[in-house]
Amino acid sequence: MKLPTLHLLLPVLLILALAAAPARADERRFAQCLDGLRVQAANAGFSAALLESTLATARYEQRVIDLDRRQPEFTDTAANYLNRRVTDQRTAQGRELLQRHQRLLQRMARDHGVAPQYLLAFWGLESNFGTTFGSIPVLNSLATLACDERRSGYFTAELINALRILERGDIDVTGMVGSWAGAMGHTQFMPSAYLQHAVDGDGDSRIDLWGSVPDALASAGNFLQSLGWQEGMRWGREVRLPEAFPYEHAGLERRRSLQEWRRLGITDVDGRALPEVDIEAALIIPAGHRGPAFLAYDNFRVIMRWNRSELYALSVGLLADRIAGASGLRAPLPADAPRLHREQVLELQTKLGESGFDAGTPDGVLGPATRRAIQAFQHSRGMVADGHPDVGLLKAVGIEF
Repeated sequence: MKLPTLHLLLPVLLILALAAAPARADERRFAQCLDGLRVQAANAGFSAALLESTLATARYEQRVIDLDRRQPEFTDTAANYLNRRVTDQRTAQGRELLQRHQRLLQRMARDHGVAPQYLLAFWGLESNFGTTFGSIPVLNSLATLACDERRSGYFTAELINALRILERGDIDVTGMVGSWAGAMGHTQFMPSAYLQHAVDGDGDSRIDLWGSVPDALASAGNFLQSLGWQEGMRWGREVRLPEAFPYEHAGLERRRSLQEWRRLGITDVDGRALPEVDIEAALIIPAGHRGPAFLAYDNFRVIMRWNRSELYALSVGLLADRIAGASGLRAPLPADAPRLHREQVLELQTKLGESGFDAGTPDGVLGPATRRAIQAFQHSRGMVADGHPDVGLLKAVGIEF
């Protein structure tokens, strides 16, 4: 076989060297940061022996940074996100587990006030009912994110909490594996949630969120109860909006009583009057005016204290409903909605600000401030002001898509 000559290899070698340089720089910065983290941990009272067996083995994980930058809760369309999570297969498995763990789930409901279908929905979404815990060493994930500027303070605290779990002896460092963000076990608890809310659900005097379903479900119920879960209340419901509905009333921060929503012409999904109960709800339209609409109750907000994504909270509610026997959505999710990457959201936020519509400090996250700015822009242009960045909005703002 004829080998390539040196002058042909040099450009390839140069490209490989240039590509490797940023990775080596990241690893050098990580090593320096890790030294600082070890000092913080020592000052927090951890022994030198513990730190030598834990932080000394932590490694930089580039894939953790990559995954952090493209979280589906903030980059995926509503159709893609929901259709990948609230599936027929997951519904069927949830219903089977509802029967298999009936006595356990009823005990959890008595102890913590959380209906079985909700615990199963969290379990299904977090780890696909215990089949996907994640495979990244938790200390690697947390140390990598603690050394990244985006949320360094939060993940530094979680790293210290992970060390406390190891110090307690609940699990050893080789068994402490989880998601890219350091979430662990059947219900994907962050270390702080583990320390504050994990409980022994099977009576063996130890907590094992990886190997014990009773421990994991009891811990989830305890966590939700502490977050303010209202026993006997739903998460919300799909509703029907009247023609020419004023979408400026939509948004999680715009709560109204059900009586007020009735006066605005909102009915249940079958066209019947909303129930005569004295509760407040917010109208959310995750796919814009062409998709389904929902009234979200207080328990929806509790779900968002577990995970701050509206789409995640909606997935929990819809999956719970289906496990309990409900059918799927009545209004279809638009399949042609654009999927915006972080850089495109940054550009959108910047252009909105330059046009006089305050989306807050550009951060690449399509949050409430950005949706309010979109809504104001749409209203100023005579568009349907639903706060949703569809293709028409993007073109009007000046973004090529």
